[in-house]
Amino acid sequence: MRFLLDPEQRDFARSLDAMLTAAGTPAVIRDWGRGEHGRGRALWCRVAEAGVFALAVPEEYEGLGVRPVELAVAFVELGRHAVPGPLVETVTVASLLAGTGHAKRFLPGIAAGESTATLAREGSPALDGDAATHRFSLSAEGLRLAPGHGPVRGSLDPARRLTPLLPGGELLGPPTPGALALARLTTAAQALGVGLALLDRTVTYVGRRTQFGVPVGSFQAVKHRLADAKLALEFARPLVLGAALTMAPADVAAAKVTACEAAYTTARTALQLHGAIGYTAEYDLSLWLTKARALLTAWGTPRECRDDVLGAA
Repeated sequence: MRFLLDPEQRDFARSLDAMLTAAGTPAVIRDWGRGEHGRGRALWCRVAEAGVFALAVPEEYEGLGVRPVELAVAFVELGRHAVPGPLVETVTVASLLAGTGHAKRFLPGIAAGESTATLAREGSPALDGDAATHRFSLSAEGLRLAPGHGPVRGSLDPARRLTPLLPGGELLGPPTPGALALARLTTAAQALGVGLALLDRTVTYVGRRTQFGVPVGSFQAVKHRLADAKLALEFARPLVLGAALTMAPADVAAAKVTACEAAYTTARTALQLHGAIGYTAEYDLSLWLTKARALLTAWGTPRECRDDVLGAA
């Protein structure tokens, strides 16, 4: 099957890319990692004004209707610019609340960007619990509104600040089949964007860096590494968009493992081809390197996703 975005979807992606490029996200990411959320919240509002969160909210709650394909398109761009915050968690919470009696209580604020939400499976730490307006947990009983959070924990990605959620809280709805599907889809799209950004930055770098009087990018071994990364990412792209069309749990799991592993492979290539400078936290590449590794296991490890694919076969 040949899958192409329509002109409106391509324009949407270009507009997000232009807006996030102008926002200068590396400085926002570093502030967020230090717990300074001012510029991150301002960027969140601009993302909401572009309609990203409204894509996960039904029209009756001031959203644009649930549109997984457009969400995937948006999250590729959010990953490309490494936008911090509980982005995946907020749209996942919106999808879970839509079928409950509490939708009107939370969804208009999420669609407008006035509130943020984080979500974690019971016993797992939540992303940015200190910055989120609302905190939710998923357990065998269903979706709960957590009463608070514990202290911030460190993470491999400094911009992914983890906090334990306090137990208990108001039960909002029963368990939902396929509850993790949207979380996995948007994580996969985000990882694809991270991988594409790493590839673009590496191609630019090896075109400028010289050895023996010629660009490093002209060496055959370097070309092969970049070609392998490019192929992995381009193979992941149709899986992500195809999963957004079907939203079948097995399709989403396949897209998640493929996109996240492609991004991680690209991160390893980027680090090797940048050499020593790639290891420095001051160099912007690190903001994407750490995110690629963190997304690899977010909302399902590669083994969990493969098991889900095989279980549906």
